Amino acid sequence: MCGIVAYLGNREASPVLIKGLQRLEYRGYDSAGIAVIEDSLEVYKKKGKVKELEDLIQKENLTGTIGIGHTRWATHGEPNDVNAHPHYSSNKKLALIHNGIIENYAAIKKDLISKGHEFQSETDSEVFIHFVEDIQKHNECTLEEAVRIALTKVVGAYAIVIISQDNPNQLIAARKGSPLVIGIGANNEEFFLASDATPIIEYTKDVVYLNDEEIAIINRNGNISIKNIEDIAQNPYIQTLDMELEAIEKGGYDYFMLKEIFEQPRSVADCMRGRLVSNKDHAALGGIRKHVDDLVNANRIIIVACGTSWHAGLVAEYVIEELTRTPVEVEYASEFRYRNPIINKGDVLLAISQSGETADTLAAIEMAKAKGAVILGICNVVGSSIARASDEGAYTHAGPEIGVASTKAFTAQLTVLNILALMLARHKKTLSDNQFKELTEEMESIPGKIQEVLDLNGQIEEISKLYKDAKNFLYLGRGYNFPVALEGALKLKEISYIHAEGYPAAEMKHGPIALIDKEMPVVVIATRDSSYDKIVSNIQEVKARKGKVIAIVTKGDALIPKMVDHVIEVPSCHETIMPLISVIPLQLLSFHIAVMRGCNVDQPRNLAKSVTVE
Repeated sequence: MCGIVAYLGNREASPVLIKGLQRLEYRGYDSAGIAVIEDSLEVYKKKGKVKELEDLIQKENLTGTIGIGHTRWATHGEPNDVNAHPHYSSNKKLALIHNGIIENYAAIKKDLISKGHEFQSETDSEVFIHFVEDIQKHNECTLEEAVRIALTKVVGAYAIVIISQDNPNQLIAARKGSPLVIGIGANNEEFFLASDATPIIEYTKDVVYLNDEEIAIINRNGNISIKNIEDIAQNPYIQTLDMELEAIEKGGYDYFMLKEIFEQPRSVADCMRGRLVSNKDHAALGGIRKHVDDLVNANRIIIVACGTSWHAGLVAEYVIEELTRTPVEVEYASEFRYRNPIINKGDVLLAISQSGETADTLAAIEMAKAKGAVILGICNVVGSSIARASDEGAYTHAGPEIGVASTKAFTAQLTVLNILALMLARHKKTLSDNQFKELTEEMESIPGKIQEVLDLNGQIEEISKLYKDAKNFLYLGRGYNFPVALEGALKLKEISYIHAEGYPAAEMKHGPIALIDKEMPVVVIATRDSSYDKIVSNIQEVKARKGKVIAIVTKGDALIPKMVDHVIEVPSCHETIMPLISVIPLQLLSFHIAVMRGCNVDQPRNLAKSVTVE
């Protein structure tokens, strides 16, 4: 969950590192640091944001052309200057940055202490660089070989980059379970390493994604070699990034989150382009061609995901079962992987992840694959670990999402999942031609309808002013809108730090109704669908207890506006697709409340964008 950046080339390294860390700050912002080699190897690090580090080194004249940088999300050891990366070896001739967790670090540390090593930090990462130093010293081997030996003995996940004062012309990098991408400059004259492509795109579009248990040795002479942990040479596969620099800039918005909310008409349209054409009765995902028959004949579909992606999976369960009559189970990947689930041949596992790097989801994939399930991935990042671990899959094409709280990723995932359901229904003949055409036409209208909701931003901001100081929120929905209630509550919790809970509206009477009084705002997703009469009754129950109700209703509703305190009208559409629309007001509500409370919307406390550790 930390951000890694490194540079080797002809330009000064420190400006490249600082800019790269700023691009990666959404991955971790407890502390930051860089190491640069000039006459000696110098490390600079600071608790807090990258700006704190930038201020620290401003007076330093750092002209070195090789360096590494890191922005941290703390796992072992509290956020402070000492625990920040990079970490030195004992002799201060090596420095390391690390993303991941070394699970057996305590045993290694105990052994190293017995050999005289002294540690400055509480981190597992410092243990690793001391371990490499110790191996090199006692085996009289190269640094490359010492790193390889160390990696065969550690347990856990890692993305690492190491530099050595004794060889200022070389970077050594490796990964297992945590992402690492290498950017190759023109004529192989410079190299950029990072946790994802955002720090690299400014300089080059030619990249190599390291695979698990691969080690890259990068030299200033333009030579890059990749070996696996067994010391067998690998052929690096150079890919071209499909990303523009403008996509990772704020583009005139004050916040990435607001920009990404307002990008949704375009991102949903991009996600559908070429995959859904109503006038040609076409619904297909090009990335899932070889395994269509596996989907059609599946005993069941198991969806694994975490966080917002799990909510998208819940919506998909409703949609797929309704349209295709295929049994669907939705699992938290973090729970699924640690029990002994029943998985058989004939099952299809659908893994959903914005980053494509979620550690628990990756582990669930490997377990299901070992038991014979077909693996289909849905993610946003091209070349990500989940994309490569899946048998087939689909990209959401939402573009980079920098804000930690997912918004456009959620609606893009819903779009892909709806297309998948329509594609499967077409093959299984569970929809009539008229039903299929109606749904595809409804899907094509969604970008315009999302824009209609975004045009209500001012109204939603005014409602937010009334509830910015609330201590608790309750979100209620039924059917397809129940997962939307969960997602709305999650967004508010993530960025405003207000306690919020999402519930199926009927479950309110099984406990949460005890909390309702005049101080409790209740957001009810009450669009006109098959559960409409029931949700009206639930609203009456809340109002009878003096709760404040903010209702998301279908445009033209004449009943609910007479009952509630605030109404946000959204366009009408088929109930299977409504979550794509009904979630938008909830994103805006959480955004405005968080801004009014003075919260850091793009980088909420204790959270990072990609959960690449367990």
